[in-house]
Amino acid sequence: MDGLVVVEQGSMAGYSRDTFPHWSSHGDKCDTRETVLQLDGSGVERDDQCRATSGSWVSVYNGKTSTNASDLDIGHMVPLANAWRSGARYWDQDKRKAFANDLTHPQLLAVSAATARGKGDQGPEEWQPPLESYWCVYGRAWTSVKSPYGLSVTEDEKSTLVKMLDTCNA
Repeated sequence: MDGLVVVEQGSMAGYSRDTFPHWSSHGDKCDTRETVLQLDGSGVERDDQCRATSGSWVSVYNGKTSTNASDLDIGHMVPLANAWRSGARYWDQDKRKAFANDLTHPQLLAVSAATARGKGDQGPEEWQPPLESYWCVYGRAWTSVKSPYGLSVTEDEKSTLVKMLDTCNA
């Protein structure tokens, strides 16, 4: 948290989701979405096109369980538009693609479509997971995605992250 640079939120000028190529191929007809569904699910079965045909997923944002992959979105912990406003507008296409498909950091999660869409491109100062018991993990994950990419935070964002991280000791 200490390493995050606090600045005013940047501009959305030039932003488009297309500037972040996502759902890269991971071989065996699997893309990033299908890989996240496999990683985050249990008992996941796939068809010959690598699409999840069955399994069980718990949305960490609200604790709801789904057995239908189409009920899930693959959410970016740090939304692409937020990353853009935080410094990704200065990156080249390869770095934006790596960010959008990052399986190394806690950037991609299979979550209920309703909560993913409710979150949209908002930061923690505007949106927090409905499941308060997840706030500690959320705050840590948000920070551990922004930090290695050198993305900035706003003062309100940092203040909210501190409050979320304070739940780790509760």
